[in-house]
Amino acid sequence: MAPLESARRRLAHRVILLLVALVAGIGVLPGAAMAAPNPGVQLNAADMTLLNGVRLAGLWEMPAGQMAAEKGQSKRVREIGAEIARQHGVLDQLVVEAANKLGATLPTTPTTQQQGWLTEMQNATGAQFDQIFVTRLRVAHGNIFPVIGAVRASTRDPIVRKLADQTNTFVTNHMLMLESTGLVRWQQLPPPAMPPAQSDSLIAAAGANVGSGGGVQVSTTVVWAVFLLALATGGYATWRLLRRS
Repeated sequence: MAPLESARRRLAHRVILLLVALVAGIGVLPGAAMAAPNPGVQLNAADMTLLNGVRLAGLWEMPAGQMAAEKGQSKRVREIGAEIARQHGVLDQLVVEAANKLGATLPTTPTTQQQGWLTEMQNATGAQFDQIFVTRLRVAHGNIFPVIGAVRASTRDPIVRKLADQTNTFVTNHMLMLESTGLVRWQQLPPPAMPPAQSDSLIAAAGANVGSGGGVQVSTTVVWAVFLLALATGGYATWRLLRRS
């Protein structure tokens, strides 16, 4: 019995050392520290298209809405302008918060084209202003609408997914408000962006998923954690079997 008892003690000692190594190994694995700050995540082109699109929309549609609230000829345009400006302020805060969580950098000024639209509105008055305001904003909302759906359907990031849901609510509401003016020229709206004939992808329809790699990448942290855990589990199971013998 003495040799068997000695063997059991040696095995138990080895199992304890293995468990200590497991804990130490997990402690030094990359990304495994519990209190480590979030360094940001890897976003694909579609995710960034949504983040940038929402941010840019707010940068020009907020001043456009404020302009409409002040110089719109019809009462309805003034009301809609004020409400769209207010809601874009809320949406802008949401996209900034999402970008901060993701470690993404957002644009800080409208594009040259958007600046041109604002200048066009500044130079217009009366009924002409109302028409330009409704037309420009309705087309812009229609352009980003399919992008929201495509990103929502394909993104792997929960923060981006939530932002897509929130943005969809705002954009749908804005289109309904703009359409309620009776100034939308339906025949002049651009046709929907459709995917190429050989593709049925929603991302292809939005043209937003270029450059994203396919497949699933497995973290080396996970590989090492599984390996060490398997060693510990196997050692413990062996020790239990010998103890019962």
